[in-house]
Amino acid sequence: MNALKSTLTVLTLLACGAVFATEPVNINTADAQALAEAINGVGLKRAEAIIEYRRENGPFTSVDELMQVQGVGEKTLEKSRERLTTGSE
Repeated sequence: MNALKSTLTVLTLLACGAVFATEPVNINTADAQALAEAINGVGLKRAEAIIEYRRENGPFTSVDELMQVQGVGEKTLEKSRERLTTGSE
């Protein structure tokens, strides 16, 4: 019974997460935590590097520009592209 309850709880949380995950993350305004959650393969340290790049170079003009940040390559970007926006795309 306990295992069934746990399984149902996990499935419910996953379903809720799928609903919230449909809203793209704006890479020009998101904090490090939001970036790390939205970009597969990017942790907090790399997300902080994205914010630093943004501070030094101004807002991103396209999601592709993320590849200018060391450690963010084409494969990383392609896994998460649909969850990202610059706010003007």
